[in-house]
Amino acid sequence: MKNKSSYWAKTLQNGLIGGGISLLLSVVGLVLAFGKTYIISGVLTMAQVFVLAPFLFEATQSIRQLPSKEPIKTLLVGGLTGLLGGAVLALFILINNFINIRSVLINVSPDLVNLLTFHLPLVAGLLALLGISLVVGLVAAGVFMLPDRIRGALSQAVMVVVLVGLFRDLIVTVILHWGWVQYAFLWIFAQSGLTIISALLLFALVGGLGYWSAGRNRKAIAANRTPRQQKVVRWGTLGVLGLIALLLPAILGSYFSEILDNVGIYILMGLGLNIVVGFAGLLDLGYVAFYAIGAYTLGMLTTSEAVGLLHLSFWVALPVALVVAVAAGVILGLPILRLRGDYLAIVTLGFGEIIRIVVLSDWLKPLLGGSEGIQRIGKPAIGGLVLANQQQLYYLILVCILIAGFIAIRLKDSHLGRSWMALREDEDVAEAMGINKVTTKLLAFAMGALFSGLGGVLFATKVGSIYPQSFSFIVSINILSLIIVGGMGSIPGVFVGGLALVGLPLLLSQFADFRYLIYGAVLVIMMLRKPEGLAPEARRRLELHEDDAGPGLQEELQTVTKNPGR
Repeated sequence: MKNKSSYWAKTLQNGLIGGGISLLLSVVGLVLAFGKTYIISGVLTMAQVFVLAPFLFEATQSIRQLPSKEPIKTLLVGGLTGLLGGAVLALFILINNFINIRSVLINVSPDLVNLLTFHLPLVAGLLALLGISLVVGLVAAGVFMLPDRIRGALSQAVMVVVLVGLFRDLIVTVILHWGWVQYAFLWIFAQSGLTIISALLLFALVGGLGYWSAGRNRKAIAANRTPRQQKVVRWGTLGVLGLIALLLPAILGSYFSEILDNVGIYILMGLGLNIVVGFAGLLDLGYVAFYAIGAYTLGMLTTSEAVGLLHLSFWVALPVALVVAVAAGVILGLPILRLRGDYLAIVTLGFGEIIRIVVLSDWLKPLLGGSEGIQRIGKPAIGGLVLANQQQLYYLILVCILIAGFIAIRLKDSHLGRSWMALREDEDVAEAMGINKVTTKLLAFAMGALFSGLGGVLFATKVGSIYPQSFSFIVSINILSLIIVGGMGSIPGVFVGGLALVGLPLLLSQFADFRYLIYGAVLVIMMLRKPEGLAPEARRRLELHEDDAGPGLQEELQTVTKNPGR
């Protein structure tokens, strides 16, 4: 009896949570911002996806909590969860009909109400909202009752259709650079979003491929390959990825190259902060300080204006900027060697703010420009070729990322990398094992500062001018967020987090006003549902899921224990 009442209470809770999430997205303006962004032209908008997706998600959560998956009970729970979510929105619309909520929440406009009621009269619109919410819950229940292989294929197909429709304008912009080949693809898209026929074809194609792929035993296929075949597959995959990386600026054009440059700089800094936070467990909230030091050192040494010093070339100033950044990392590390946790975070945060205030001061204005910043920063040149535009600088950033990634990978499996990980787990035990805490921590701060300073150098030469406002505390939070989302201590996770948290908001201008709202929501969801990150380190993933690990995970845990560098 207790279990029965428990899952009904969970159903009620999940339904109200789903409605609350949809209501929040509506009142902050996110739903209305995507009101005319079609996924399928004339049928489905991204705004409707934002409204209905929480019902689908929470209905799935309710169904997962059922002790038995009887079809009638599953449909009832799923439908009730969706209906409750719709009821929350319907109740809000009714209240708004009698009370002017817009005087408090400015985004609750007639356009929003019309969107939520599907542009129908009030009563008919509310009934339609409740009916569609019920259907969404029933669909979640129906999909959940399908075999795992079919459910996975359907999920992949829906996700691809939504993403292709959402990024319609960006994909078309890229296709238009392909000459006559564009006509083979442009028929897929309508004036906004996908056409109905192309959406159905894409759904069927991706669903079919997903179903076929799920039926393949990849481990058995990999095990049957000879060492030579495995080597060919591995190097072939790397070669294709490398070729794509080299051709991206030519394929995407200058606008997307600018986005790639920004993502690349954040990935580079993420690799450095991943050493400090992910490897060594030292929470650094002032990481932007080294970013600013690298940028300002390069600007001060290469600018052609009256401010600055020496007026050197980029390649001569580059090592100087990196040495200054590393020295700053060591200087920061020396007084905080005894600090841990929150105290360490507060001190590093203070260091970042000190650097920003010093840059703004009149005392250093002849060198750093004060609030006016530094302009006309030197560009890198190779022979007679000046890397002046986004597409050319992309290759410089790519080379720096490859070097930093190689260093990070080698450090992770080295004696120093394992010393960092030992400090992260328990400083006292690490010291008892003979690890020198002073040297190890200082090396972590120095390596992190090196990568951050390099990121600042690349930022300064890319933009051509720098201002104190570019080095605010929020930069440190952005880098820390991408590490958390990608996976603490995971090098591939830095790339995944950079693409997800930096690349996607830059690709969709509608997200600009809601970027940090989405950051916060993503971090909360990651901590609750996937604390190890999207591309986690093997050891961290197994540690977080050790209690509920099956035989396969237990075997992998033993392998990781025997090979600590993994």
